[in-house]
Amino acid sequence: MFERFTESARQVVVAAQQEARELRHGYVGTEHLLLAVLGRAEDPAAGVLTEAGLDHGTARQAVRRLLGETGQAQALASIGVDLDAVREAVESVFGEGALDAPPEEAPKRRGWFRSGGARGGHIPFTARARKAVELSLRESLRLKSGEIGVGHLLLGVLREGEGLGVRVVVDHGLDPNAVRQAVERTLE
Repeated sequence: MFERFTESARQVVVAAQQEARELRHGYVGTEHLLLAVLGRAEDPAAGVLTEAGLDHGTARQAVRRLLGETGQAQALASIGVDLDAVREAVESVFGEGALDAPPEEAPKRRGWFRSGGARGGHIPFTARARKAVELSLRESLRLKSGEIGVGHLLLGVLREGEGLGVRVVVDHGLDPNAVRQAVERTLE
């Protein structure tokens, strides 16, 4: 299937892994695919979202906020620590993204001892992210495209419909069906 991907679409898949690394997530979800699409601001499909006010930075903040509702953030909230308030206070003094750790470099190991995961190797895709990528192929076939482009990947995320990627779009006040139609127009 990847032989049908345009170079830009391949770069989106690679960038989704980088987004996951930078956010210190041990998986690639639909939210990372969305962030990677938005990272290609010059692409017309990404332009549909940025023209509607959903750019990479806004989406990244939304992902942080949404993922902060579970796990460690929930445990800290149970003892009275409001991570959003802490982040706002720190960023007001030190600037936006001050709490974001730089991505770790991959260790200089070879062969059997190569490390993966958050340190630099392949990060596994969630079932929903894999489904979104598979749906991008279906979108390409449905639209009679000879290849899978960035717009098809975005259509796959929207068509999957249940992942965090589409939730970011909806929470921003956008109608996924209207976004789909606008993206399809860019692919014609």
